Amino acid sequence: MNLEELEKRVQAVEDLEAIKKLHQKYMNLMDNLQYESVPALFTDDASVEIRDSGVKKGREEIDKMYLGIGAMKKAKNNCHMAIQPDITVSGDTASGSWMVYMFYFSPSVDWVQGRNDVEYRKVKGIWKISKLKFTRTLASKKEMYP
Repeated sequence: MNLEELEKRVQAVEDLEAIKKLHQKYMNLMDNLQYESVPALFTDDASVEIRDSGVKKGREEIDKMYLGIGAMKKAKNNCHMAIQPDITVSGDTASGSWMVYMFYFSPSVDWVQGRNDVEYRKVKGIWKISKLKFTRTLASKKEMYP
């Protein structure tokens, strides 16, 4: 292996870790009700589809969606967990999926299982989410699925 090949491998590992940290930041902001900070994690031309909300495209629609979620949630009563990342990096773009669990603690403990299918793009050296689709796949109560 020559130096150029080694540099490419190191860059791929660094990119993968940056993407994992980006997605974890997304989940942490959601958990901590910091919805106003979420849109900054997306590219200006991103698209987001969460369950049956329809596809939201571009900064304005994404801002409205997350600010709307924030307006509805006044108290922290849930927790998001993203596990099992399967990410493929190709230069300045990447795609992948995460298994997501959400736990709701009010009035009882309920849970939802789902999947985030995500595309990422490096913009000015910083990884951002360019497409996110969340699909519910299972839940503790029938009315919470799908």
